[in-house]
Amino acid sequence: MHATVQPCPVPSPSSIANLAVGASFVDCRQVLANDPERSAMRHLLLLMSQTPAWIDRMMALRNRVVQLFGLKDLGRLTRIDLARADEDYQPDQRVGIFTLVSQAPDEVLVVDRDKHLDVYLSLNRLPLNDDGQRPVVLSTVVHPHNLLGRLYMLPVAPFHRIIAPMTLANINRH
Repeated sequence: MHATVQPCPVPSPSSIANLAVGASFVDCRQVLANDPERSAMRHLLLLMSQTPAWIDRMMALRNRVVQLFGLKDLGRLTRIDLARADEDYQPDQRVGIFTLVSQAPDEVLVVDRDKHLDVYLSLNRLPLNDDGQRPVVLSTVVHPHNLLGRLYMLPVAPFHRIIAPMTLANINRH
């Protein structure tokens, strides 16, 4: 069963909140997670591993096209090792297509840096609600570095606003 995903503000105590200042793109969504003990990192790993196949195919197409402009091939969103323990991930190591900035039980912050833009993604676990469910917030912040970054976001932003909630709706699937 899919969980209901709602737009929300970036959590003020989160690491990504300061990064949202001056960003050209900010997207933030919240959903209720049934597993109150699952860490922020585990939520993120499971969400990325459950990326629909059509999105992974679009990512492969993106990788081929952007190489014509000298941008890097990010790989696949679903390339996640679910057997690897959360605590084994250290800053500056790869987490799927991203690089880990920091992690704690209640928050994981990852980034993809390229010459055209920086994309930050944060997953925050909020305090339990009265029903024993935990709100989980997925925030995305983008800082373009140049005209190429701004042009890149023109088609990407609408897709992100479809893909992020669709993926987040599967939070209770595992």
